[in-house]
Amino acid sequence: MAEKPQPVKVLYCPICSLPAEYCEFGPEFEKCKPWLIKNAPELYPLLLKEANEKEAEKASEQLQSAGISSSSDGAASSAQPGNALSSKQEEVKRLPGGKVKKKEKQEVVIEKVVRNRRKCITIVKGLDLFGIKLSDASKKLGKKFATGASVVKGPTEKEQIDVQGDISYDIVEYITETWPAVPETAIFFIEDGKKVSAA
Repeated sequence: MAEKPQPVKVLYCPICSLPAEYCEFGPEFEKCKPWLIKNAPELYPLLLKEANEKEAEKASEQLQSAGISSSSDGAASSAQPGNALSSKQEEVKRLPGGKVKKKEKQEVVIEKVVRNRRKCITIVKGLDLFGIKLSDASKKLGKKFATGASVVKGPTEKEQIDVQGDISYDIVEYITETWPAVPETAIFFIEDGKKVSAA
């Protein structure tokens, strides 16, 4: 007679409440790492290796700060660039799943979209990266060009300004005069799917 199958015991993470093998896909992987190293090192051998390297780095830093070095001056000089790299890694934002969030370039992108064959909408993206409130900017653009202008969420879930009419070339001069923080070199047009500088 065949043996009765036994139930599988699943190890759940108390921090993210996911099974331990799925913690890396959870929203709080950084917080889960110490628990995983302690309770499930066989699932994440790289985490264990990283933890050992960090402990070795801390020990060497403590030795260097105490004035004792593990080897000659060459080792001390090579440790300093490592410290600079670790500080840069801390500045980079990490998204869930370990993806790195890229810093956005400060640029204003102007695009003309044609609808119903003859009506145009000028889309202005990126003014908020220069510290400009989009609601105030849309009111000023609407008054200046005597058209409707509104703040809308674009396809990438970022807010942009939609201005009715084809004002793409007049708007560059107005943006640089009204908001001096925006240089003309940071303004780009999208023409035929290509990004072209306005300067």
